[in-house]
Amino acid sequence: MISRYNRPKIEAIWSNENKFRIWTEIECLIAEQLGILGIIPKEAAKDIRKNAKFNVDEINEIEKETHHDVIAYIDNVSNYIGENSKYFHHGVTSSDIVDTSFSIQLKQSSEIIIDQLKELIAELKKKSKVHKNTIMIGRSHGIHAEPITFGLKMASFYFEFKRNLKRLEFALKDISICAISGPVGTFNSIDPSVEQYVAKKLNLRTEDISTQIIPRDRHAHFFSTLGIIASSIERLAIEIRHLQRTEILEVEEFFKEGQKGSSAMPHKRNPILSENLTGIARYIRSAVIPSMENIALWHERDISHSSVERIFSPDITIATDFALARLTDVIKNLIVYPNNMLKNIHQLGGLHKSQNILLALTQKGLSRQKAYTIVQSSAMKSWNSKEKFEDIIRLNDEIKKHLTEEELNKVFSKDNEITNIEWIYNNKLKIE
Repeated sequence: MISRYNRPKIEAIWSNENKFRIWTEIECLIAEQLGILGIIPKEAAKDIRKNAKFNVDEINEIEKETHHDVIAYIDNVSNYIGENSKYFHHGVTSSDIVDTSFSIQLKQSSEIIIDQLKELIAELKKKSKVHKNTIMIGRSHGIHAEPITFGLKMASFYFEFKRNLKRLEFALKDISICAISGPVGTFNSIDPSVEQYVAKKLNLRTEDISTQIIPRDRHAHFFSTLGIIASSIERLAIEIRHLQRTEILEVEEFFKEGQKGSSAMPHKRNPILSENLTGIARYIRSAVIPSMENIALWHERDISHSSVERIFSPDITIATDFALARLTDVIKNLIVYPNNMLKNIHQLGGLHKSQNILLALTQKGLSRQKAYTIVQSSAMKSWNSKEKFEDIIRLNDEIKKHLTEEELNKVFSKDNEITNIEWIYNNKLKIE
């Protein structure tokens, strides 16, 4: 990932330094259990724990000759261990180390992403509560429909990201796997208790049945979950972009002092953060298909998955963390314009009341088809002439046959805009 979108804490997880540190811990734990079992001398296990060190630059130099990163690592660490290095990496295969380490790196990344998700959810909850009764027009197909509240809109995203949190917590559990089963996964060269020992020490679960690798359906599940999160990020980012358009201007990204919008037009205040999030979301989703394609490997293992995982795993987790942090900041500092929301509601002269009139007429005994025809005719007249819908309705002789002035007053009352918002919050959303 380019440095522009890196946050130090999660970036460090994917460093070679951290990777080799994890490898070393796994190897030391393997040696410890082998010592307990008496398969290798206990003193040798202690010696490995004490002296197992590595140097990233030295490993890179060795790999130039070996063309095998794990062997290069083993050779480097063995130089520091000395005599007892013959017991290092005893009975295990490269995949045991690499895949278990990969699980830990994904686990570490997930924990950071989960924390950031929780921060975003908290900000969405705040916005939903503050704007519970901030009335605005709801839109379907991008066209004015009926009033909602901005709080209800934020509540929709609040619960969507809560679902994403549950998905990621489940994916984290699914990927927190240890596999120390030796070549082709038969435990022929390594005692099964080693896997159990390492898993317990690293707070992982053991693989149900491994081949030589941890099955990649787990990883596909994880990256697909990030893909869903990315789509939720994009949905919210697009919402902000649409609502910030000059003609609408119901919300706006915070514009900092000294910030510039356009190199040519000094008046511009562009939704650049939300646009950026839309692009990053596309990138995050790009990992979903390759992660699924990685499931179908030859027999007990091949390495066709390896290169693509090396590329996208750091980038996608880092990008997800960055996107969630940026979105959290956008929501926290979002400028809301309630007066513009009210102005936009009435932009079409009350046309949003069309269903209210339709329902009032059917309750008076008219067929839905006849009532619809009457109301639509008046609505189209208002649309074309720009006359107020209410005025046209009140002058409609057919409607006056069925609805009294008092009944029409009730239909067009502002108190009739969002009558059940309180019920929704108390019974469906339960946002305290």
